Amino acid sequence: MYYTIVLLTAQESITKMNRVQNPKFQVYKSSMAYRYRLKARNGRIILTGEAYTTKQGCLKGIASIQKNASQDRNYEQLMSRNHKYFFVLKAPNGEVIGTSQMYRSPSGRHTGIESVKTNALNASIEDIS
Repeated sequence: MYYTIVLLTAQESITKMNRVQNPKFQVYKSSMAYRYRLKARNGRIILTGEAYTTKQGCLKGIASIQKNASQDRNYEQLMSRNHKYFFVLKAPNGEVIGTSQMYRSPSGRHTGIESVKTNALNASIEDIS
């Protein structure tokens, strides 16, 4: 049995560490609407929000995500017309409050759901609008 050992220089270690971020919601403006996206520790967008006419509405949407993300029953697992897997997060009233990216497999979609559940609750909010 052979093992490969990878040694990183100090600079490579720092570069890898700098890519790891705290999870965060980014509030941004697109066209005439405010939106948010949830970024995981690796910087990838794992959930995007609907369009809101006001920033306050967008912040309420984030609060709803944080409140509802931990409950499995709030996730609807779907497949797109081009056979990609994704999920939506719904508020208790059935309204969609977040949509995932597209995944190649059901297991990727499951990992995305777990990432939202893990990252949403304590994510900071960054306003880049």
